[in-house]
Amino acid sequence: MSLRFYDTARAEVRPFEPLEPGRASLYYCGATVQGMPHVGHVRSAIAFDQLTRWLEARGLRVTVVRNVTDIDDKILARSQDSFRPGATDEDPSLKPEEQWWALAFRFEQEFQRAYAALGVRPPTYEPRATGHIPEMHALIQLLIDRGHAYPAPDGSGDVYFDVRSWPAYGSLTRQDIDDMQAAADADPRGKKDPRDFALWKGSKETDPPTASWPSPWGAGRPGWHLECSSMVTRYLGTEFDIHGGGLDLRFPHHENEMAQSQAAGHAFARFWMHNGMVTYGGEKMSKSIGNTVSPQEMIDDAGPRVVRYYLGQAHYRSVLDYRETSLQEAAAAVARIDGFIAKASARVGAPDRGALSSADLPAAFVDAMDDDLNVPQALAVLHTTVRSGNTRLAGGDDDAVRADLAAVVAMTGVLGLDDAGASAMVGDTAAAAALDALVGDRIAERSAARTARDWARADAIRDALAAAGIMLEDTPDGATWSLSEG
Repeated sequence: MSLRFYDTARAEVRPFEPLEPGRASLYYCGATVQGMPHVGHVRSAIAFDQLTRWLEARGLRVTVVRNVTDIDDKILARSQDSFRPGATDEDPSLKPEEQWWALAFRFEQEFQRAYAALGVRPPTYEPRATGHIPEMHALIQLLIDRGHAYPAPDGSGDVYFDVRSWPAYGSLTRQDIDDMQAAADADPRGKKDPRDFALWKGSKETDPPTASWPSPWGAGRPGWHLECSSMVTRYLGTEFDIHGGGLDLRFPHHENEMAQSQAAGHAFARFWMHNGMVTYGGEKMSKSIGNTVSPQEMIDDAGPRVVRYYLGQAHYRSVLDYRETSLQEAAAAVARIDGFIAKASARVGAPDRGALSSADLPAAFVDAMDDDLNVPQALAVLHTTVRSGNTRLAGGDDDAVRADLAAVVAMTGVLGLDDAGASAMVGDTAAAAALDALVGDRIAERSAARTARDWARADAIRDALAAAGIMLEDTPDGATWSLSEG
């Protein structure tokens, strides 16, 4: 197998061999469910969905874990806002007097809807932080026993990771500890070093009673970084293949995860993979400057398949810049793909998607995906095959059309385009047949008009089809049609 992925920890592309032959294990950070999903969340999910699909296409059985952070400072703060008079008028996503756990569950469902609409398949396991408190206690105690963690001496209930006890701290992001800022995830009381981060947060008077669990160090709740280390170990063991997440999680979240896990004696992740951010016109998306766009706004504007294509078209490690024309360009690309699938299916019959395999994928596509998941190059192969298929359709080479159709459908399946908004797919067999029948009737009308030398009527039919995004091409065997390239 020639799989190669960029490993953030080593800052290089290197060969990927799974820890267990024939199987791969992937953990990627899910959402802190404090609010509605944003574009960065779904881009990350699509990137790791593409990775999962490709690992499976290469013959591996993949176990995927994506966590849900359902207890966190931000969740508690949002819940407290909902009890403030007038807060729900300022923020329509809030509900009045909503308990933190209800708020977290409600937004978790919003994430699930967004993932499903965009064809992100459910992970094998999707654990919630609040369901794994005993595992967190066990990891904290192990770190204390090994000399890498300590309870705050003031009896507050806080427990901190001692960053200076772990010489490799900072290695993931290649930082010197003395150059790092103080950890802002906990009260600095009782810290040996301002950079020590919280493993357990003692309860405060402002915390709701339901957001607290008993522990050997006092009532409280887990620190954010601890949650992931505990959950990944529970489901994938102390060593696994790939840990993923957005580039913004490298520090402090993943740096702290790696440090506490390795300090506990765990080999932990063999590869670290991070997807790039989404910007708006070259600037970071920010509500304060009003340049944000939500996944739902994109879906409402262009449909889920177009949004899936747009968010998944760039290399996963690159910045994806959103512009006003981005979805239009993605829609044109999807239309070209769907147009060929519809026409070819009408000519040679729709392929059995379940019968397609990696053998139907072009070698250039395989090489691109093997090379650190190079989706842009893989899409270039897809569109080259679409153009080839259209040429062969015009030339009447049905065997070649059948082969190109199988390749295109196999590639769209690997890229997840078939699962995004699947019920609305133009390439769906029934939809393709219906569309072809309707266009065929119009072509027959036009042919009759041309035979009667009614050129005005023939041109009117052609213009009406063009306005609907359908282009005609006259050939010696009659007119053929395709969806406009935009």
